[in-house]
Amino acid sequence: MKAVGYQHSLPISDPQSLQDISLPVPKATGRDLLVEVRAISVNPVDTKVRSRSVPAVGQWKVLGWDAVGIVREVGPEVTEFAVGDRVWYAGDISRPGSNAQYQLVDERIVGRAPCNLSDAEAAALPLTAITAWELLFDRLQVEVGKEDKSKSVLVIGAAGGVGSILVQLARRLTNLRVIGTASRPETKAWLEQLGAHHVINHCNPLSEALAGAGFGEIDYVVSLTNTEDHQAEIVKSIKPQGKFALIDDPPSLDVSALKQKSISLHWEFMFTRSLFETEDMRAQNQLLSELAGLIDSGLIKTTLGQFFGKINAENLRKAHAMVESKATKGKIVLEGFE
Repeated sequence: MKAVGYQHSLPISDPQSLQDISLPVPKATGRDLLVEVRAISVNPVDTKVRSRSVPAVGQWKVLGWDAVGIVREVGPEVTEFAVGDRVWYAGDISRPGSNAQYQLVDERIVGRAPCNLSDAEAAALPLTAITAWELLFDRLQVEVGKEDKSKSVLVIGAAGGVGSILVQLARRLTNLRVIGTASRPETKAWLEQLGAHHVINHCNPLSEALAGAGFGEIDYVVSLTNTEDHQAEIVKSIKPQGKFALIDDPPSLDVSALKQKSISLHWEFMFTRSLFETEDMRAQNQLLSELAGLIDSGLIKTTLGQFFGKINAENLRKAHAMVESKATKGKIVLEGFE
């Protein structure tokens, strides 16, 4: 099968950082589905793994943690899917990824793809939607439809992949006042289209920007990027006994700064359930199924930002470079193999 992989961690400008390769087609066993990959998207985790994880000598590392495809084979323990099903998923960080024509994935973290989206439109969503859903409803424990209308959530870096779905979930499924941050006119407009009540510029001190928009302290703060640059302002902006959640990898985090206000800290890593095969691992299957229903009913829309063409090494190198620039709006998607 065709695939894109690497053997050495190299700058994305190096042609060998991602290469077109050929690998054997894997076989489904246990609870695995063998999926023929139709479309994928690129996430920050792809670039982070590429720069940090080196495969064994002579082996290839295949990245990719978003896919839409067709089930071509099922393992003997599979109960929910059959050959021919159209599915979507974010996969498992400990296994070969979706930058290949065929991929094995555990059925417990797979859902049926939404009917009303194309393969490319659907591929933009799984990883970011799982992350946003778990962050909002599992980590911060926001209750669907039950939050006080006086409460608010601030989403820092809201125009990226996770932010653009989190804004929609918070606006459509909760009563929270949703405030996003963006620094460019086009990303500000994007967040307003997605339903943010207010958009502030994170290039300014957050507390001042919030005050200028008529807000005091915030109940929930979600930091999706550059947390180390904003921590002091986050602490200043959040209410006493408020909740602070993040997904990025700040080189340092002063948790003692949270003590005086009794701010609780919440990490979200959407691979936790699959990596540790937790008892509730199937929650991602259920989440993706529920999300597909919300999409097909018109409540949630795709966050596809840019289409980069066929799935090959050249296009994936361009996509990685764009993600590393931190200037994306929505998600970068590629579709089909040559």
